[in-house]
Amino acid sequence: MKAIVITKYGAPDVLKLKEITKPQPGENEILIKVKAASVTTADTMIRRGSPWYGRLFIGLTKPKYPIVGTGFSGIIESIGENVSLFKKGDHVFGESVFGQGSNAEYLCISEDGLIIIKPNIISFEEAATICDGPLTSWNFLNEMAKVKSGQKVLINGASGSLGTAAVQLAKYYGAEVTGVCSSSNLEMVRSLGADYLIDYTKTNFTKTGNCYDVVFDTVGKSSFSECKRILAKNGTYLSPVLSFPLLFQMLWTTIFGSKKAKFSATGLLAVPKLRTMLTALTGLLEVDLLKVIIDQCYSLTEVPAAHRYVDTGHKKGNVVLKL
Repeated sequence: MKAIVITKYGAPDVLKLKEITKPQPGENEILIKVKAASVTTADTMIRRGSPWYGRLFIGLTKPKYPIVGTGFSGIIESIGENVSLFKKGDHVFGESVFGQGSNAEYLCISEDGLIIIKPNIISFEEAATICDGPLTSWNFLNEMAKVKSGQKVLINGASGSLGTAAVQLAKYYGAEVTGVCSSSNLEMVRSLGADYLIDYTKTNFTKTGNCYDVVFDTVGKSSFSECKRILAKNGTYLSPVLSFPLLFQMLWTTIFGSKKAKFSATGLLAVPKLRTMLTALTGLLEVDLLKVIIDQCYSLTEVPAAHRYVDTGHKKGNVVLKL
């Protein structure tokens, strides 16, 4: 089979299309013919081996897992003899973390992994992205911040994968939503339900004088120190991008003060918890309360180009590989 393989950290050119042996499912595994896969900011960070402390998990001098990609969707081609929850021909989606990557024609994953049945209402391309932006945003807004009706929520990076999902989810929870993005994306973010918009090229959202119950910086471009002034009493600052200052602020605010800084590595949560959140998200997709925004689609041969585009930091929603 064809797969995108990486043997060293670096620029997109380290991603190579190679012919490798097609995997065979073990007794508790599922073999999936991949129809679509996501290309995320996290994927590009793994490719670079950045930040450095992340290499403790993915390999110190070179990637531990040579096939890149995590999010996937596809059709089950065969199952191991002990698999009982799925059958051949099922349309499925999910995420493969710390194992075989999704940027390949075939993928083996454990039946107990993060994989569920794909609803007919969403495409393979849409399904492949759900474990990135939507799942992460659900974890931050629902599980960590517990956003509720009447609260004021600011989403920085509102036009990205996490941001487009976060705007919709915050509105679903009943919050008043302010989206921060560039001028070219203002109308798209408005169409997703944002009540107020801030063009970051013209206005620093930390200096508007407005207060928010939750600030979710989906792109990690601000800091708790900068945002503390715009947090309401008992307000929460959320960031999916870990840094040493944020780590210190998380520890400090668990003990002192009413305003909290929080981080979570969503993909590293226990699979049963992730599956529960993913099932809830699927329910919203099925009744059209959540839409997946797809910016660009690439082929397997175009993975380096997809990484270059994500590296620009200007993608709108999600980038997908179509196999």
